[in-house]
Amino acid sequence: MDKKQVVLDIQDRPKLGQWFGLSIQHMFSMFGSTVLVPILVGLNPGIALFSSGVGTLMYILITKGKIPAYMGSSFSFIVPMLALMKAAGYPAIAQGTVAVGLVYLIVAIIVNFFGSDWIDKVLPPIIVGPIVMVIGLSLASTAAKDATLNAAGKYDIKLFIVAMITLLVTIGFNMYLKGFLGLIPILLGIVFGYIVAVIFGLVDFTPVMKANWFQLPNFQIPFVSYKPEFYWGAILSMAPIAFVTMTEHLGHIMVLNQLTGRNFFRDPGLNKTLAGDGTASIIAGFVGGPPVTSYGENIGVLAITKVHSIYVLGGAAFFAIVFSFVGKLSALIESIPSPVIGGISFLLFGVIASSGLRVLIDKKVDFDKKRNLMIGSTILVIGIGNAYLQLGQYQFSGLAVAAVLGIILNLVLPEDAASEKQNIG
Repeated sequence: MDKKQVVLDIQDRPKLGQWFGLSIQHMFSMFGSTVLVPILVGLNPGIALFSSGVGTLMYILITKGKIPAYMGSSFSFIVPMLALMKAAGYPAIAQGTVAVGLVYLIVAIIVNFFGSDWIDKVLPPIIVGPIVMVIGLSLASTAAKDATLNAAGKYDIKLFIVAMITLLVTIGFNMYLKGFLGLIPILLGIVFGYIVAVIFGLVDFTPVMKANWFQLPNFQIPFVSYKPEFYWGAILSMAPIAFVTMTEHLGHIMVLNQLTGRNFFRDPGLNKTLAGDGTASIIAGFVGGPPVTSYGENIGVLAITKVHSIYVLGGAAFFAIVFSFVGKLSALIESIPSPVIGGISFLLFGVIASSGLRVLIDKKVDFDKKRNLMIGSTILVIGIGNAYLQLGQYQFSGLAVAAVLGIILNLVLPEDAASEKQNIG
């Protein structure tokens, strides 16, 4: 991206009023997914919010304030966490979460010694573009379910109408508003969609009324809340999945490279970004949260607003920590109905996918070449279709399978197919 098009670059600090609105916008964007993971597993949502904020601040510190990314609860570990919660409770999940972070740190150390020059060879535009597209498009079904299905899993036309109104209004805000309001179309879209959802009777204010103003998160700290034991099953079931989320993390860095016009693999370095992600998960494990990872929702906000300021992401992390202690505010945000999130997600996830398409266009990838056609097609269909690989209790997402297969094809396929050589001759 041309840096002249950027409203606020990575090191630019917004004015105080702008800072507040822009950071709250990012917090709203990640809130639904970050608290959904602990709700599904049976953990405390407040702790997940707290650990995401602290983890993000630690990530910013470790990456020297050079990468605008937000760390939120990871969905990749839900299956093993559910099993561990039933069998041994959170202490087992905590060990698995810490183990995940340690895997990241070990890989970061390896990268630190052997460098990351191999990335350009392993991840050329024909790999990066389709993977980035998959990151956005593979989430399309999640957005569609939020926009159409009620809690019972049945289609509800009211949800669809609210989602469409939220989407169209957000697009309108993005296109026609100027000044500061033009920088927060996602926040305004969520607020407008929420009001519409209230009119349609989709918002339950009961949890908000019952919640306390001050509410200490139910921290789970080893040697304080519980006496830790070794849970090898937890470590063996969660640690390997770190390599799956690592692939997704690399994909997010690719998107950020494209959005900001930088190469974060080189500066601050892949070792730093892996170490930041791993440290965030270790912190989460020590306070009672689930493993964390970089969030596509926030990348979508960066792409739409063209505000890449690290101060804005840091502000979102700060508010996440504060809100984890304010019961009514947390409950209010949790009350945002799924169609509002779905309508916003249509735009956020679509923008990420479009960024991948832009990689292919900007790098002038030639799809008349069979090699490029084979690689791109394979990544797109396997990734978007989520053709996951199940090996015992381990599940590798379609994105991970597509990325690995695409990398292998890129390394082994010749530059020209036999028929193309024949035509040349």
